[in-house]
Amino acid sequence: MLQRRIPFIIALIPLVVLIVLQIFIISSFGADALMGASQVGLLVTSAVAVLISVCFYRFDYSAFEEAISKSIASVSTAIVMLMLIGSLSGSWMISGIVPYLIKEGLQIISPAIFLPTSCILCALISIVTGSSWTTIATIGIALIGVGRANGFDDGWTAGAIISGAYFGDKMSPLSDTTVLASSTVGTPLFEHIKYMTKTTVPTLITTILIYSVASILMTGEGDSSTDAYIEGIESTFCVSHWLLVVPFLTGYMIYKKIPAVPVMFFATLMGVVASLIFQDGILEQIGEGDIFKGAMTSVFGATNVETGNEELNNLVATGGIAGVMNTIWLIICAMVFGGVMTAGGFLEVIMEKMVAMATRAWSLVSSTVASGIILNAVTCDQYLAVILTGSLFKDKYKKLGYEQRLLSRTVEDGTTVTSVLVPWSTCGMTQATILGVATITYLPYCFFNYLSPIATILMSLRIKEKSPNA
Repeated sequence: MLQRRIPFIIALIPLVVLIVLQIFIISSFGADALMGASQVGLLVTSAVAVLISVCFYRFDYSAFEEAISKSIASVSTAIVMLMLIGSLSGSWMISGIVPYLIKEGLQIISPAIFLPTSCILCALISIVTGSSWTTIATIGIALIGVGRANGFDDGWTAGAIISGAYFGDKMSPLSDTTVLASSTVGTPLFEHIKYMTKTTVPTLITTILIYSVASILMTGEGDSSTDAYIEGIESTFCVSHWLLVVPFLTGYMIYKKIPAVPVMFFATLMGVVASLIFQDGILEQIGEGDIFKGAMTSVFGATNVETGNEELNNLVATGGIAGVMNTIWLIICAMVFGGVMTAGGFLEVIMEKMVAMATRAWSLVSSTVASGIILNAVTCDQYLAVILTGSLFKDKYKKLGYEQRLLSRTVEDGTTVTSVLVPWSTCGMTQATILGVATITYLPYCFFNYLSPIATILMSLRIKEKSPNA
């Protein structure tokens, strides 16, 4: 029997079920939602979509199995990257690299300008590396420590880190999402980047101003533990300047455009070597007298180092690869949901409705932004969201007489930077895990990430209708 097309209202049911489940899950489990409840929610929603398709619209169940396999395969590299990030964060912490950066940051960065400085620093590093993930996994972890020592709320600090990192990721010619957005739409890379400055630069300036005011207002409000942190770090770790060799070599490999996976692997390996050279006492403590066991544990397992300061103990504790397994589990469940939504035609029906609604410049841009956000939530992967958004709207922009660079910019403004705001997406899950701050906690403070789509919609109001000059 031939399968029937799912109506638009019915296509929305899985999304509504997911949102409702997530509301109950987050209200019940809070930050522990990633421990299993969110995963179950995604699987239940996937089951609802399959039941609707098979029982009422005559879909073949085997099509869902194939779609799920392809969907999970599409994020295999991201899963490997996440495992390497977990191992890198462990080795860089135990080697003393991150503690060294925290100590220097506490001595150099004034609390009065901490948030804007964090944002700008992450933006610069992300532009150079082309990766928000790498930036957050390295300097981001150190800045979280600096923020805590200076009494800043984790949500504000994580928001500043993520805002800066995603600005750099969006504007860097080395960024895979930037290249993907421009190539999918057919806009030359540097023309795409240049055109994005019209919305991105004002948004970043606004974001920095917000963080500047917030830093000034919050300075002195929290309980600063600067001296205690510095004392604890210096008494526990060997914080030699030679430790900087590792991040410098990592940066050089990134500059030479070596692929991310080998860079993260060698960065982890260098961290282990540094720990063997500088932190043998800590490795003995972790490995219960066995240095080799301590070095291996720092990469794959949980580590606890006694510094004499409870807050600092929590900061330098690491989870290694084991610490990201809940996130990997969640990514797999999210891709099951994305595969089911694609195979059942739910996604196609929703996106067709979004494209059809666009008739003028502002509605076209607004629909593109809304589609990008919906695709981030449904596919749970920013790369798929970028490709699908660009592909779906490409002909529509041509038909209405608008330049393709308007589309590529809107895709970046509405899709790339909002991916990290979806708690169950690969970006949202990864950054929450790396920073140890729940997505729902940092979301209100990622000003750049949700001001960007607003800015691009407002800019569309100035575009002349059916004009080739956007």
